[in-house]
Amino acid sequence: MGAVTGSARETVLTIIFRYLIRQIMISMIAVSTILLMVFMSGRFLKYLGNAAEGEISAGVLFSVMAYRFPGFLELILPLGLFIGILLAYGRMYLESEMTVLLACGVSEGDILRQTLIGSLPVMLVVAAMSLYVSPWGMKQVEEIFNEQRKATEFELLAPGRFQDFTSGGRVTYTEGLSDDKRELQGVFIAEFGKNGEGLTIITAETGTQLIDAQTGSRFLILKDGGRYAGNAGQLDYNTTEFEAYGLKIVSGKSGTKELEEGLSTGQLMKSDDPRQRALLHWRFSLPFIVPVVTLLAVRLSRVNPRQGRFFHLLPAMLVYITYLGLLIVARDALADGTVPEWIGMFWVHGLFLALGLWLQFGPAWLRRRRLQRAELTGPTHA
Repeated sequence: MGAVTGSARETVLTIIFRYLIRQIMISMIAVSTILLMVFMSGRFLKYLGNAAEGEISAGVLFSVMAYRFPGFLELILPLGLFIGILLAYGRMYLESEMTVLLACGVSEGDILRQTLIGSLPVMLVVAAMSLYVSPWGMKQVEEIFNEQRKATEFELLAPGRFQDFTSGGRVTYTEGLSDDKRELQGVFIAEFGKNGEGLTIITAETGTQLIDAQTGSRFLILKDGGRYAGNAGQLDYNTTEFEAYGLKIVSGKSGTKELEEGLSTGQLMKSDDPRQRALLHWRFSLPFIVPVVTLLAVRLSRVNPRQGRFFHLLPAMLVYITYLGLLIVARDALADGTVPEWIGMFWVHGLFLALGLWLQFGPAWLRRRRLQRAELTGPTHA
């Protein structure tokens, strides 16, 4: 009979814990989705501005955002889990669900233990993103940006937009552009002199790209237009009409730029550069945020029904911001060499782990100490 009762209790506890984890995951996914949309839209607008200025092609924007996605996810998931626990457990405290669970024999230690077990998959995902997927994605972004630096002005043109190309101090506008980017319609080009003196304006009905088979140089052949050269504010402009006019297309810089974020974890482990060693510590630190914030959130989610549903969010978010801020400070200190590497960044995790343990078990220990003192002093006062 006792065995049957114990088995039934384990079944009930399993159902309860699945319910708890499900509530956390639903809240975490909802919060993480909103945060991802906010952060990724901000980054997308930045890249869109770069495309409008002619620095990168608009066709690579979605590829860049897709490769940057793991980097956003590794930072958003711990915060989403933290807020998800606060919202899910806070609601259960307000609706007295937690009170019922505790009255039915589910201890606070059981809730904490099962919540930590439920956060383990999130920790593994963050670790995979931080150590492997995110560096790979940044490497792809690095290659895309290097290819864009080598691109010609012709390849970066977008119809209906004035674009400033710094390679020659040239502003280009075209009304239309063919899909293969070989033919232009309604071309306007304004080019300044070397020292900003003098202005040359070229207009043409159409333009096509010509590649020299021997040298590989590229030219823009403009047809049915005019060329106007002179100085602004003066009347000595040189006007020329033409049926065909050749203009050399300037290629971008051939050099490449290597992003530190694109280095693999193995490369960072072999490096002696303080900045790269700091980045290595940062990557290993991100997964450890998950269990620490889980411990903190379980305790900080306790709320008095009279305080309101979101009253506990403000102090909890201040704790999280302080945690992440100290990690960033520790990373910068490692990169600058002001903190020895053997100290690393794990002192920050240790500090907040101690805070979480004290919040979870310290008040209960203090209550037991008070009760013990009351029991010892009670007979004396009697």
